[in-house]
Amino acid sequence: MLEKITGTFSNIIKTLSGKSKITEKNIEETVEQIKMALLEADVNLRVVRRFVNSTVEEAKGEKVLKSVDPGQQFVKIIYDKIAAMLGDKKTDLALKGPDTQSVILFLGLQGAGKTTAAHKLAARLKKEGRRPLLVACDLVRPAAIEQLSVLGEKIGVSVYKEESAKDAVKVAKNGIDFAKKNGLDTIIIDTAGRLQIDEDMMRELVDVKKAVDPVETILVADSMTGQNAVDIAKSFDEQLGLTGVILTKFDSDARGGAALSLKTITGKPILYIGTGEKTEDFEPFHPDRIAGRILGMGDVVSLVEKAQETVDAEEALKMQKKMMRNEFTLQDMLEQLQSVKKMGSMSQILDMMPGIAGQIDESQIDKAGLKHQEAIIQSMTMKERMNHLIIGPSRRKRIAKGSGTSVQEVNKLLKQFEKTKLTMKKLTRNRGAQAKMMQQLMGGAGGMGGMGGMDLNALASKLPKGFGGR
Repeated sequence: MLEKITGTFSNIIKTLSGKSKITEKNIEETVEQIKMALLEADVNLRVVRRFVNSTVEEAKGEKVLKSVDPGQQFVKIIYDKIAAMLGDKKTDLALKGPDTQSVILFLGLQGAGKTTAAHKLAARLKKEGRRPLLVACDLVRPAAIEQLSVLGEKIGVSVYKEESAKDAVKVAKNGIDFAKKNGLDTIIIDTAGRLQIDEDMMRELVDVKKAVDPVETILVADSMTGQNAVDIAKSFDEQLGLTGVILTKFDSDARGGAALSLKTITGKPILYIGTGEKTEDFEPFHPDRIAGRILGMGDVVSLVEKAQETVDAEEALKMQKKMMRNEFTLQDMLEQLQSVKKMGSMSQILDMMPGIAGQIDESQIDKAGLKHQEAIIQSMTMKERMNHLIIGPSRRKRIAKGSGTSVQEVNKLLKQFEKTKLTMKKLTRNRGAQAKMMQQLMGGAGGMGGMGGMDLNALASKLPKGFGGR
């Protein structure tokens, strides 16, 4: 996500960080580069001007020019300004207590991803201890009710629907009554959209809002539409009074124009972002963390949270000890490959790694290679997985046949496994606590060592100075 703007900003930050002296000329040149990067990212012109003026004014002060480390001070100012553009702090949903009903109204144009976002939010709220209900009030789009029903069943959340209904207001009211009778405390109403804003749609939405009195009125917008998403948000806000925005398809947005413009132009916070097709690919929006990703600083906090959700802490500790004793096996590698897959796509994970965000693109990750590696290990006996040294020519031929691969691919995996074990041993010895974190989070030898040709030596070379004792 945000690959284009992250790549540009990463280069700017690298140049700045090493400077022992910052002049007004340096500042003007750098800000001009940032200005062009923001405009190319489809950021609103008014937002860009405000950013440029405030950055230049602050950077030319004594805090930077006479600082002990002016390069780092300038980077800090840029980081703070980007975070402010994004909204400064994470905004939580204004939900009432569990004994009182909270209604969340979803709005948006057709195709923005309202229905999918509604079920993802319901799944997250359920996990947090709420008792959600999805209400199908999109009576316009064909199969909208059926889609919401399927998604609700998938996550174990009830869906209130009226198959032949024509009145969205009545369905919304009946949905709230259903929730009261069944002890459900959070009602998410999925409304109808159109291909473009029209009077009929707005009139219906206004009526629905008056009838249900929501605590949150949320616009679901496609982040890939850039400034258009901002214009849509303004239109909805003027007529319905938004409380926040959910940006979908954020994982596919290379520019970031919508995210960087929305808060400044509309005053409304981004609450969540959709980061993939799976139910769990839905994250609270942290402006400070996203600012770090944009500047190529990574997002270790989110990476840790993802790891905690998918990796058992006790098992991770055992794995770390195995690595330190050089006892890592192919079975461990298989388990780590599977654990890393649960954390999301490799491009998403790499976006969160300090010094790596924006430096490795999707094309460098051989997804087919990862599947082949998993198939090869699964075709081995447990004895072979525990001791790779016994895998001779005849065994390699059998494993290749069983996994649908070639002997060359089996040989490559085994060589890479040995190389990775050696690399991890060096990292453990030389990089201290940060290396241990990488081992735990990224699956150690298996998780990163077999990234389809991207080995740990290459990864280590991309770490910035000071990371883990480098």
